[in-house]
Amino acid sequence: MNSRTIITGMIPLIGLLFMWRPATAQDKVRMGLSSVSGLHSAVWVAEQKGLFRKHGIDAEVIVTGQGGTAGISALLANDVQIVNSAGDVLVAAALRGGDTVMIAGVVNKGLQRLATKPEIKTPADLKGKRIGVTRIGAVSHSVLLMMLQQWKMSPSDVQVMQLGSSPSMLASLDKGGIDGAVLTIPSMFVAEDRGYRVLLDMGDTDIYYLHTMVATTRQYIKNNRDKVLRFLKGYLEGIAFVKQHKKESLDIVKKKLRLGPEQERNLERSLDLLIAKYYENVPYPSMRGVETVLGFVEKDNPKAKSADPKSFVDDSLLREIEASGFIKTLYQR
Repeated sequence: MNSRTIITGMIPLIGLLFMWRPATAQDKVRMGLSSVSGLHSAVWVAEQKGLFRKHGIDAEVIVTGQGGTAGISALLANDVQIVNSAGDVLVAAALRGGDTVMIAGVVNKGLQRLATKPEIKTPADLKGKRIGVTRIGAVSHSVLLMMLQQWKMSPSDVQVMQLGSSPSMLASLDKGGIDGAVLTIPSMFVAEDRGYRVLLDMGDTDIYYLHTMVATTRQYIKNNRDKVLRFLKGYLEGIAFVKQHKKESLDIVKKKLRLGPEQERNLERSLDLLIAKYYENVPYPSMRGVETVLGFVEKDNPKAKSADPKSFVDDSLLREIEASGFIKTLYQR
């Protein structure tokens, strides 16, 4: 066999290699989550079901913790390229000159509920009472201020108690150390099961708050727009899968969170709530939510008063995906 024959025979193999490599190549993207929570079920499901990989994204999900602050620092340092974080933290970072921008929503409205002792039946009954939050300036504290504003009450009408965590607030409620607490999933279900009253459910109000957003930096979008588009497609498929396959999603999240049998019921209640009230098919960040956040942030940063709400959001990627018909196909199966 001469060399020409050998080379001719290798050409189809070389062609196959070139065809194969792009199909299997995966672009690495690190995503930071603010907490280990059922709130992020769509992300966990997309990761475990290979929905990011389906779109050529090797997504590494990292729990940064610390209420989103650590996640923003990691994002600005490019240690992670995308984060799920509270909207107020993202807006505050941008006002300080950080290159943060929201590209999609996870939860546009508050997931919190104000749980109180049964004898507290109206907002007026809260006057002078001790209300627990994780810490001053945290999401739970901001939500309490929004609730008081809704009732035309002043922050000085209640005693705000910093207790560090939801379990600590539940323990203090049980011991009589506080009269109410701002809780989120799953702790709010525990409080209800123990007989505490839900004085206000943020999901039943018209307050849009940007509880948790998907964000990146404008520079990363500029340099990696196609990669971000493909990441978002995986995330959107994750939302659709959770909505259409609750039982399988529940099993995935249960294993991911390492929950025992006694915690499974509250995870299921959390997932039911997210599906029914919060997970949106096309999760645009709420501009009303940005306005709400700016109204609260302006107390600490005067720049918020003149800031354009649109400057904190880049919805062009989600609009491009929606216009392509991709999202519609997810719900026609």
